[in-house]
Amino acid sequence: MAELLTTKQLQEILQVDRTTIYRMADRGQLPGLKVGNQWRFPKAQIEAWLQSQSAAPIRQENGLASQEEAEPAGASAKRLFPLECVQLIQDSFADILGVMILVIDMEGNLITRPSNPCGLFVATEQSPSAHRRCLGLWIKLAQDPSMAPRFLESHLGLLCARGFIRVGSEIKAMLIMGGIAPQEWPPDEERLIRIAQDLELDPDIIRGHISEVHRLSPEEQAKVLPYVQRIADIFAHIANERNELYEKLQRIAEITKV
Repeated sequence: MAELLTTKQLQEILQVDRTTIYRMADRGQLPGLKVGNQWRFPKAQIEAWLQSQSAAPIRQENGLASQEEAEPAGASAKRLFPLECVQLIQDSFADILGVMILVIDMEGNLITRPSNPCGLFVATEQSPSAHRRCLGLWIKLAQDPSMAPRFLESHLGLLCARGFIRVGSEIKAMLIMGGIAPQEWPPDEERLIRIAQDLELDPDIIRGHISEVHRLSPEEQAKVLPYVQRIADIFAHIANERNELYEKLQRIAEITKV
């Protein structure tokens, strides 16, 4: 008969709390079976699961390129996060604060889907030029020497700010908050035409969506700005916890090979 591990034994191996084990087992993320009201975990299947988990490193070692270099742009950064969980948190904050929020890597590649995007952003993203300008803006935000978030004007004339997401000692990603109209909005017809020409769009597209933006008073802007880094710090905490768990799994996998 296969050797079965108790929840306590598995907890000692994984170094995670009992609730995490129950949740993973309920979701089918851990190989296990229920005996009455108690979980049991086949040792051989757990060892195989550990080895499969250890095949997903999130870093480079000894200066040698890891497997993530062969992945599509942004793929390795996405592996920093449990994306379904992060997306739900992001969606909730965006709805509560009344802004658009998204997470990108340091090259400007999307990690999460934009939450609560304003209609003007969605309408103009159909233009390749607008997408390139958006990418350029995000890279500019990454290079901004100011560590504290501050609102800057985008290519659409809307306000946006960024917070850094650190994993270990490195900045791995950014949280962008935006889609916010400045106080002088909408722009006059002359500026609207310039924006449309710059983005190679029909001016009517911008006219049709010019009011579909997030409006915050100066007081509300001052209130939401600190949340840029606060939310980024939450995601950094999640990524660091996930990274530490992978490292534990890798060490356990090495031990089980002996």
